[in-house]
Amino acid sequence: MATDESVRHLVPPRGMPNSPISSDNQQRKLSFSSTISERLVKDIPAEPKDEPLILPGERDILVLSTLAKLLLFPSYRSTDFEVHRNWLAITHSLPLVQWYRDTTSEWTLDYPPFFAHFEWFMSLFAALVDSRIVEVKNLKYDAWSVVAFQRATVILTELVMGFALLRFIRGAADRTTQTIVSLSLFLHPSFIIVDHIHFQYNGFMFGILLWSILMVREGNKLLAGLLFAILLNFKHLYMYLAPAYFVYLLRSYCLSPQGQLLVPKFVKLATVVLSVFAVSFGPFALLGQIPQVFSRLFPFTRGLNHAYWAPNAWALVTALDRVLLKYGRRFGFDLSIDTSGVASTSRGLVGDTVFAVIPNVKPIHTFAITVAFQTIFLVKLWRIPTYKSFVCALTLCGYSSYMFGWHVHEKAVMMVLVPLSILATENNAHFRTFVIATIAGVFSLFPLLFTPQETPIKLLYSVIWGIVTIFSLRKRVYEFPATKLQVLLDLLEKAYLLGFPLLQMMLSVFHFAIQYWTSLTANKIPTSVPPLSVDAVEGAGSSNVTQMEFLPLMVTSVYCAIGLCWAFIRLGWIYLWTY
Repeated sequence: MATDESVRHLVPPRGMPNSPISSDNQQRKLSFSSTISERLVKDIPAEPKDEPLILPGERDILVLSTLAKLLLFPSYRSTDFEVHRNWLAITHSLPLVQWYRDTTSEWTLDYPPFFAHFEWFMSLFAALVDSRIVEVKNLKYDAWSVVAFQRATVILTELVMGFALLRFIRGAADRTTQTIVSLSLFLHPSFIIVDHIHFQYNGFMFGILLWSILMVREGNKLLAGLLFAILLNFKHLYMYLAPAYFVYLLRSYCLSPQGQLLVPKFVKLATVVLSVFAVSFGPFALLGQIPQVFSRLFPFTRGLNHAYWAPNAWALVTALDRVLLKYGRRFGFDLSIDTSGVASTSRGLVGDTVFAVIPNVKPIHTFAITVAFQTIFLVKLWRIPTYKSFVCALTLCGYSSYMFGWHVHEKAVMMVLVPLSILATENNAHFRTFVIATIAGVFSLFPLLFTPQETPIKLLYSVIWGIVTIFSLRKRVYEFPATKLQVLLDLLEKAYLLGFPLLQMMLSVFHFAIQYWTSLTANKIPTSVPPLSVDAVEGAGSSNVTQMEFLPLMVTSVYCAIGLCWAFIRLGWIYLWTY
């Protein structure tokens, strides 16, 4: 084990008192009943005996949050809104054989069969609301009927997550702490930004994942495997979590403590999982369409980076390539320049990413690095197949794929933030990692909402959520740094977090200045100037998007990547050395 004191700060010794100010912290914990979170859950009884499905305080939160989400119906909608409307039309109006072949719209169906049938089920009700919603050729239909219907389906399907989080509370040893965690997840800014404004169904699918994790906690491992197999057939990107499930279920369910294979259990688990895939892909196999379906699920014509660089390790590598390109020769370095990469990564366009100075990264490289990091954590999970070890390994598997995967979307950070929230109250080390990753991760989603109307919503909501959640949890797990090196590390992390308000102010000024200068040079002074959007970058050609216009997105990506990379290192160290 490493002995460096600054590294030890990542993992405070278990059982250590809260340091020189432990008595003050204990007093603060005793006064916790006066905080907002405590008031929200004050009617939860100590004994769960004969509890109703939902308690009065929980019902009030559900009603108030639903009313708030209803107010977001008229807000900005991304192209994902039309994507899902088109999928409603495809699955309702076309025969099964055409679902993965139709190209009437550019937004072709590219999710697994269970999600396609999920769209079909919703289309039955959509047709009753407005028959034009499910017309395949009625592209970009945005009547109020379709807006209200699709927004409402997000709210209703998100209840899958809501009831999973209630179940987490019911079986928790510390119900008050778990209530805070559950509330923070149900009201998480990422769901507001990505689902209720930008538009997707992440709440529904993360609900399935949380139910699966809950079954692991309750010891129902077979059902946990079944639910995860179902989830994979709703959205295949959750396959990045599959290695953790495979290792955990094999080690803890299919093997005895002595390492002997329990054949009946292995056969049972394999049968359950394979049956799910048979039900999902079976009809398309009978139609001879498996190659066509897979060509939609796994397109390999995209580049290393998405339009807006996801704030991961490759964002830092790409930024380094830009810096070397611009300043390398000025400082006397003899650099070989690939001219095809001069414009490639500065514009953020979808397509092949070519570096100008650094050797190009290929899909096989990202795959090898991701597998290597996942393997390190999976070996630990094999040795310690407990519930908490599983959740941490699961988080790190998703985190590894986010850090080093090929063509990672910025929204994929939710695959890190959601399971990491479950670990937030384990101890101060987990909590600090949670804070850094959450603030950087949520901020990285801000470019998805670029219109002036949504800017106050994303900022105010995220700040209020962060203050309530972070300070409520901090009172329960905080430990004061005990050495000078620990204090230094603490100060550096706080300085990084304090940089986000400054970054937001700088970006706001920069957006206006760039747009104003562009309009001024064209003798047209704008009256209102929206900042550059991710959608705009995706759809623009090289003649429309300049390097300076892309700079705000690049700065956001790089700054958030620093925090998310550091949180990845922290969590990996915590898992490998304290579990």
